[in-house]
Amino acid sequence: MGFVTTADGVEIFFKDWGSGQPVVFSHGWPLNSDAWDSQLRFMAENGYRAIAHDRRGHGRSGQPWNGNDMDTYADDLAHLIETLDLRDAVLVGHSTGGGEVTRYIGRHGSARVSKAVLLGAVPPLMLKTEANPEGLPIEVFDGIRAGVLNDRSQFYQDLSASFYGPGVSQGARDAFWLMSMACGLKAAVDCVKQFSETDFTADLAKIDVPTLVAHGDADQIVPIADSALKSAELIKDATLKVYSGAPHGLFGDYDAAFNADLLAFVRG
Repeated sequence: MGFVTTADGVEIFFKDWGSGQPVVFSHGWPLNSDAWDSQLRFMAENGYRAIAHDRRGHGRSGQPWNGNDMDTYADDLAHLIETLDLRDAVLVGHSTGGGEVTRYIGRHGSARVSKAVLLGAVPPLMLKTEANPEGLPIEVFDGIRAGVLNDRSQFYQDLSASFYGPGVSQGARDAFWLMSMACGLKAAVDCVKQFSETDFTADLAKIDVPTLVAHGDADQIVPIADSALKSAELIKDATLKVYSGAPHGLFGDYDAAFNADLLAFVRG
C-alpha cells in the first residue's frame, strides 16, 4: 500500500498486492478500493500483481475541492500507472470505474494496456437525451444528489439494497455504507454528474485492446440495455458476458463467477 501525488498535489491511495502481470482495478461510486478486495486477493493468489486505488475524494485519497471530473479521474489513473511504470496491464472498471477506464484509454491510449474489463459500467451514456432516448431522466440523478446532500448516511443505507439486490447480507450492506461514508461530500455530489452525464461514445471507439464487457441483467443501478449492450457494439474487440439475475454489486455467487471469468479472460 502507498500513495502517489498528482500534479495538482492530491494524494492518491493505492493497494499493490502480489507480483506478475499487473491487473489494475477502478472502483464504483461512492466506494473505494476495498470494494475490490475479493478480486485483488484472488488475482494475486493466481500469480498477478493486483492494484487498486481510491479515486480522489474517495476513501483514503485526498479530498480536493477541484478535479472531481472524469478527465481528471482518468489522468489520476494514468499518473498511477506511469509512476508504478506498469506495462501490459489489464484495466478493470466497475460502474463509474468503467467510465474511468474507458476515458483513460480515450485520453491516454493503450500503449501500457493489454486488455480491459468493463463490469456493470456506465458507458456509453446514462442520461436520457434526444440522441440517447433510452437513458434515465435527469430527475433520477437529481434525486441522487438530493439524497446525498440531505441525509447521505440514510441514503447510502437505502442504496445498498438496490445495489446488491435481494438476498445480500446485512454485513455487506454495512460495508457498503462504511465505504460510502468515507467519500467526501463534495466529491460524492460532483461525481454524480460525471457518471451520469459523461458521454463515452467516442472513448469506446478508441478502445483497441480485447475487452470483456460484463453485466448483470438484473442491475437496478446501471440498466444493461442502456450500457453493456451498447458498449459491446461500439468496442472493436468486445466479448459480452451477461450474468442472469445478477445485480449491480458483486456478492456471493456473482462475485465468485466474475472472479473465475476475470481470470480466464486475463489468461486467455
